[in-house]
Amino acid sequence: MKKLLRFALLLSVVFCLPNYKLVAQKLGGGGEANPNLKTNVESMKAFQDMRFGMFIHWGPITLRGAEIGWSRGVQVPADDYDNLYKEFNPALFNAKDWVSAAKSAGMKYIVITTKHHDGFCLWDSKYTDYTIMNTPFHRDMLKELADECYKQGILFCTYYSILDWYRSDYTTRHGNDTRPVHPSDMKNYIDYLHNQIKELVMNYHTNLFWFDGEWENSWTHKDGMDLYAFVKSLDDKILINNRVDKGRQGMKGMTQSSIFAGDFGTPEQEIGMLNNEIPWESCITIGKQWAWKPNDTLKTTNECLHTLITTAGSGGNLLFNIGPMPDGRMEQRQLDRLREMGQWLGKYGESIYGTKGGPVIPNSRLVSTYKNNTIYIHLLQWPGNQLVLPAIPNRQVTGVHFINGTILESAVKNGKLSIKLPAKPIDQIDSVVVIELDGPADSIRPFAIL
Repeated sequence: MKKLLRFALLLSVVFCLPNYKLVAQKLGGGGEANPNLKTNVESMKAFQDMRFGMFIHWGPITLRGAEIGWSRGVQVPADDYDNLYKEFNPALFNAKDWVSAAKSAGMKYIVITTKHHDGFCLWDSKYTDYTIMNTPFHRDMLKELADECYKQGILFCTYYSILDWYRSDYTTRHGNDTRPVHPSDMKNYIDYLHNQIKELVMNYHTNLFWFDGEWENSWTHKDGMDLYAFVKSLDDKILINNRVDKGRQGMKGMTQSSIFAGDFGTPEQEIGMLNNEIPWESCITIGKQWAWKPNDTLKTTNECLHTLITTAGSGGNLLFNIGPMPDGRMEQRQLDRLREMGQWLGKYGESIYGTKGGPVIPNSRLVSTYKNNTIYIHLLQWPGNQLVLPAIPNRQVTGVHFINGTILESAVKNGKLSIKLPAKPIDQIDSVVVIELDGPADSIRPFAIL
């Protein structure tokens, strides 16, 4: 039943958008070992149209306010880190509150760290005791979150770390971990990994796997292609990021070759370059740290929204990271930022959801998105009383107005499109100018504005 509800959710996202059609893209697949295994086109179209999702990094390490996974054996002694679960009791966790926060922000999907590099599992896994069921909290929060996502119409997705510095059968140690490597057994570990992945598919009905930790030599190109094929054998509709395999290019996160498995790229803490051909998603934190940190420096409302707008204007999704506190609540100041983003999207969401990036190459002053016969010009800095753009090639401008409907005078002369603007911006964050064309904007080649 949940699979039917999930597919209905995907279709509702796709078909509620105007003039839905599939656009040819350089989609991914199962890599060189699986040439006939390709990205599910309908799932990818729905995912890209969503444009905005919530990333959640959370676990027992929030008790120390240190970074999840990376602080084990470095900032926090491994033995201390590995026993934090015994005092982890997020009694104020409420799945409805988390999902409502995402929804109020205008986010369309949630990706949560079911298992990070530290090996701790946020669900009731029968393959390990190192789970939330053996904390004082003793509730399957992942099941509660998944159920609430389906109730509220938010796509439920899962992060899963390929590497696991907690388990003795995984062959790499990290930090000041003194355990010897020689008793490790990657075959045994990969069996464990596959069993857990099957649990997340069959029992929690995840729609997307956001893998991580593939860079260590313990994980091979073959392992990545095998895992991609295994997930697809369980449910072909599930999307899988490129970190399942060895093909990404550092933090830029893009996979350019069909040799490697994966459905979309994953730039980290940076916005990808304009690219509508390769699906991608930038993961960026609301503060400085992925997991919760007391008094972490948060991005301003302007920074948050400009990050989203520029990501959409470059052709990608934004996976915006939130770090809940040890007691299970989200910080009020993070919630305030999310609500402010949602208020802006309530007015201007049509210029983000279901759009593609361009045709203007984004810069710090101006970003553009487009959909069908419409180009949205996002004025991040006010240009004064006139906006001058290159004339739109092979298209006639049929009208220009602000997104609120206010008509703007415009004229095309000497290869320039001039638009008369008021003396002051109508929105301090982003004034959106809408340019209507006599045909689709898809054929317009990207161009820069100096």
